[in-house]
Amino acid sequence: MTIQTARLSDPAVRAFVSAVNAHDREAFLSLLAPGATMADDGSDRDLDEWIDREIFSSHGHIDVDKESNGGRSLLAHYSNDTWGEMRTRWDFTVAEDGRISRFETGQA
Repeated sequence: MTIQTARLSDPAVRAFVSAVNAHDREAFLSLLAPGATMADDGSDRDLDEWIDREIFSSHGHIDVDKESNGGRSLLAHYSNDTWGEMRTRWDFTVAEDGRISRFETGQA
């Protein structure tokens, strides 16, 4: 069963999922701390290139199935126009200012 985005526990993660699903690049970028980093399937990636390719140019969408670690770890179905739908995990590091300093994703 999918968890409604509005019910996600961590405010930064909730805003991240909302921005992805609304295809709102400006809102998404405002959630990231300066120098934010990310990894996909265990390998660090260029953040700007990855989010353009995997989220914004390919209409990415996250449906969260389960959250843990105070809402900073998600199991979700992720879909985009490039890869279709897959089961993924997402782990977030949130800085003291409430912005996301790192996220890691990959197949679950």
